[in-house]
Amino acid sequence: MNQPTVFQQEAICALATPSGVGAIAVIRVSGQGAIDIVNTIFKGKDLTQAESHTVHFGTIRDGSTLVDDVLVTVFRTPRSFTREDAIEISCHGSDYIIRQIIKLLVKQGARVARPGEFTQRAFLNGQFDLVQAEAVADLIAADSEASHRTALNQLRGGFSKKLASLREELIHFASLVELELDFGEEDVEFAQRDDLRNLIQSLQKTIAPLIESFDYGNAIKDGVPVAIIGSPNVGKSTLLNALLNEEKAIVTSIAGTTRDVIEDTMVLNGLKFRFIDTAGIRETQDLVESMGIERSRKAMEKADIVLLLFDSPETFADIQVLAESLPVDKRVLWVQNKVDVSELRLMDDALPISAQSHLGLEELKDTLVAQVQKQAASDTVVTNLRHYEHLVKTQNALEDVLNGLDMGITGDFLAQDIRLALHHLGEITGTIVNDDLLANIFSKFCIGK
Repeated sequence: MNQPTVFQQEAICALATPSGVGAIAVIRVSGQGAIDIVNTIFKGKDLTQAESHTVHFGTIRDGSTLVDDVLVTVFRTPRSFTREDAIEISCHGSDYIIRQIIKLLVKQGARVARPGEFTQRAFLNGQFDLVQAEAVADLIAADSEASHRTALNQLRGGFSKKLASLREELIHFASLVELELDFGEEDVEFAQRDDLRNLIQSLQKTIAPLIESFDYGNAIKDGVPVAIIGSPNVGKSTLLNALLNEEKAIVTSIAGTTRDVIEDTMVLNGLKFRFIDTAGIRETQDLVESMGIERSRKAMEKADIVLLLFDSPETFADIQVLAESLPVDKRVLWVQNKVDVSELRLMDDALPISAQSHLGLEELKDTLVAQVQKQAASDTVVTNLRHYEHLVKTQNALEDVLNGLDMGITGDFLAQDIRLALHHLGEITGTIVNDDLLANIFSKFCIGK
């Protein structure tokens, strides 16, 4: 994208890294006049004569008053993150010093950046596409190895390259179909229909695993919800505490102790899991406990994995009745607890554990990880709901093209469906974009990014 942007008309500044006692803060300044603005408050080398990617020691002064000793790094357009002239001021991490420097920059003509404005400028100036820009926020928010790896892959353009390849192939055939419309009276066919059909089917096969990867990608990004379900006193809270290795839930011998949903997260093999301890499901007249049981049922419906826990023939029978009400596609793990005090195996496929003595917990963790990892369809994983929605719409438009070919519709209607597929692919990468979408995406970034 080489179009000019209004952002180039003014310099912005913001704190890019956290401050704190003993910390080093970095204040970023970017835009037209950025170097001149910093040069007016910096005493050291004349920054207007400094080469790109050079670092200079000096002081920041408010008139004759010393504010701080600093290091200033110069980046000249287009060799900066935003592809504009940019400066990074490394100062001491005092909140007072940071405020004074930003106040001086504003006084010289800069303004404080809006959330995500540095990344937005980088996108508008062609540094990367919209998928990569969104990956910046995902990378910052990553709290597990898997989410970090996925965001890094998208930032480096893995997903974007796949989409660009799809779009390029489709554009070629779209142009041929459009060309036919210019020769409508001569009844010529530049786009061979069989070749177009093969292309559409090939694109669908490429897009389908991307769509299917969203459940896995969403789990990577937000954590896999695992609901621990069972009758009262089968050891649900004990299991939660054992998994988290802390006393998160209250454990007593009194049935119905857990009356609300308790949730916490942990990372297993680079994947984040959200374990949900629920109230024991049983018939009760207690109003508060009934509310907790209703929340348990809702947690079970929303969970990606339901862990069905039992410890006796009676609780096994109860959980079997409950399991019959689950959707057929719901992923379920059967777990028999308290096997250290009972040799009776109630189900061959159930994982034997003892939450109290931690017996079998590592096997349970490995099984949970394996359940999630087998969802991965390819190296490219869709983690963003916006991307998923447009991929589904692209797939629907391609299906309409195939249906049109089957019915022998004219090129103008085929071209319309192809253009729609191209539109949705372009919406993902930002080739087709509007101001409201950009404002919504970048408003979720932190200031300084």
